[in-house]
Amino acid sequence: MNISLTRRDFLRALGTGAALLTMLPSEFCDNRKAQKSNIIIILADDLGYGDTSVYNGWVKTPHLERMASEGMTFTDFHSNSSVCSPTRAAFMTGRYQQRVNIIDVIASHLDTPGLETTELTIPRLLKKGGYKTGMFGKWHLGTDLKQNPINHGFDEFVGFLSGVTDYHNHRDWYNGLERKRIEGYATHLITEHAVRFIEKNKSNSFFLYVSHQAVHLPFQTPDDTLEKRKNDKPVPKSERWSRKRIRPKYKIMLEEMDKGIGKILDTVKCYNLADNTFIFFFSDNGAIGAGSNQPFRGGKFSHYEGGHRVPAIAWWPKKITAGVVTNEVTMGMDIFPTVMDIADIPIPEDRKLDGTSMKDLLFKQADFPDRKLFFGYEPKLGTAMRDRNWKMIVKSNKCELYDLDNDISEKNNLIEKYPERAKKMKEAISKWKKEVSMQAKKEVE
Repeated sequence: MNISLTRRDFLRALGTGAALLTMLPSEFCDNRKAQKSNIIIILADDLGYGDTSVYNGWVKTPHLERMASEGMTFTDFHSNSSVCSPTRAAFMTGRYQQRVNIIDVIASHLDTPGLETTELTIPRLLKKGGYKTGMFGKWHLGTDLKQNPINHGFDEFVGFLSGVTDYHNHRDWYNGLERKRIEGYATHLITEHAVRFIEKNKSNSFFLYVSHQAVHLPFQTPDDTLEKRKNDKPVPKSERWSRKRIRPKYKIMLEEMDKGIGKILDTVKCYNLADNTFIFFFSDNGAIGAGSNQPFRGGKFSHYEGGHRVPAIAWWPKKITAGVVTNEVTMGMDIFPTVMDIADIPIPEDRKLDGTSMKDLLFKQADFPDRKLFFGYEPKLGTAMRDRNWKMIVKSNKCELYDLDNDISEKNNLIEKYPERAKKMKEAISKWKKEVSMQAKKEVE
């Protein structure tokens, strides 16, 4: 049924008043649907498990709460790494980041390579399958133009290629392959472009990657404009990174991102696309500085749970049971096969994937297969391994073993108590390291 209400009638019916105008698309909603399921991935940056109210955190996030109440909340979802670039490489390719030679943050002083265009990515495969593809925000998989998202399968890209930038000064942003200064607050710009992309492609099948900079430093709110900062008094070095100073800013940054997620949900629903759109939200690693990773130990740059166990929510009305919570152990690299399953697009047989499709878990709440999972960050952090409730961290000659069922905060090292289990897990880590490094070397050659 076509909607014939005027915008004013629509707003009155919702009872939200003029304040909702910024949350609605610029045209009337309609009921046109794409033939294939739409996919939206929303990625937060440096957001801790204990930050959002979905996980009983300290910042009220009503729109993430809404996603959770209407979808599935994950309590044991992991980013592939405790830093940005490896996580993004793994989720984009469905493979351990070691296979694509990205084990550290991509930065000029580290001489870390970017994601090669020979890699098969989610947008490349979906585009081949007839999808319109768009990405807005932070890339962090290579700063060379040849590694630009446009060259990895995205039809549209507005954002930045590096790992960090000013939230107001966008001289290093791109529109496609063209470097272009764009005015506005980063979180708002990313949301606006995402909403516009949905409006533009409401009659097509689309893949939208919303890659937020929030809540990554620098800790800047919408009010911390360039003009205002010119008049600010210099902050003493001792106070520059104090939690007392940056926590209030962090809170506002997270709230602004949450509002943007609400606008995306509203746009999808307004165009009657909700029944045909899968949305997945997660963070690229744990928090640092102002954020919270409670109840876990560690955070960003750590192999403890706080470094890589992150908030994650899946949303798809009528497909995913509303308000369900899963404790199954899942990982960022599982997104690639999940998306292809949902889109009904075959993955080439010669492509080695490490991820496992979550489709049956999402739609049927089926048991997820037990796997040995690895978090390698050599040589800085060593390697971690997860085998059901058991967690091992190995670095040089130091080895730690934890039973997460009874010690979620990883306080009691059981390496001496369970020598046989420790031996088997150490052997599994050595075998995995050899496999992924040989595979990566072979593919480079």
